[in-house]
Amino acid sequence: MRKVAVILSGCGNRDGSELQETLSLMLAVDRKGWQYQCFAPEGLFEVVSHVDDKLDEEDAEEGTLEDVPQRDIFEESARVARGNILPLDHYKASDYDALLLPGGMGAARNLSTYAFDGPRMTVVDGVLDAILETYRAKKPVCAECIAPIVVAKVLGRYGVHLTLGSQCQASEVAEGFGARHEVCGPGEVCVDAEHKVITTPAYMVATRISQVFDGSSRLIDELEVMLDASR
Repeated sequence: MRKVAVILSGCGNRDGSELQETLSLMLAVDRKGWQYQCFAPEGLFEVVSHVDDKLDEEDAEEGTLEDVPQRDIFEESARVARGNILPLDHYKASDYDALLLPGGMGAARNLSTYAFDGPRMTVVDGVLDAILETYRAKKPVCAECIAPIVVAKVLGRYGVHLTLGSQCQASEVAEGFGARHEVCGPGEVCVDAEHKVITTPAYMVATRISQVFDGSSRLIDELEVMLDASR
């Protein structure tokens, strides 16, 4: 039975993993009869309201950002995984057939610093190591929504092809890292067979959950083709 690893970044599209994207990926994997194992890094993150999409701006302006509510990435990710989750430092590429990164702003805030630093972004060490280890093992790396910016930062130097949907600020940053960006619509996927990278834009361009599920399903279909070709 094939088994894939999923890196989560919290719970909720504005400061963690996008739930509809994550669950669409999990369902698409499960429908293949495969298994998935969720991982997440540990560490605190600042909570963003899912009502008004803001931190407590008054606290931030007064220099008391420590008063903004914080939660643990690993604990929040465990909510998505129904408790079946492992610390990211337990990940070994040799144990899995592929690595999946759902979207959500957690990828830009908790797995990397893209949301804060743009083209000067860094990637969390554990995430960086997991992507590089998977790539060097010649196993597929898959990402949705904004998460391909993390892949671009780590693997862009190799000239990987990926999508962030339309031409946008994020795609320009990805190209600055050396990645080659492909415009994709809702439900479409970008397949880089040479570097074994598969991406879909999801809510970067999608407007309905059905489009997100279509993209996730096609990503997993393309992953199956890629894995079959590697046998």
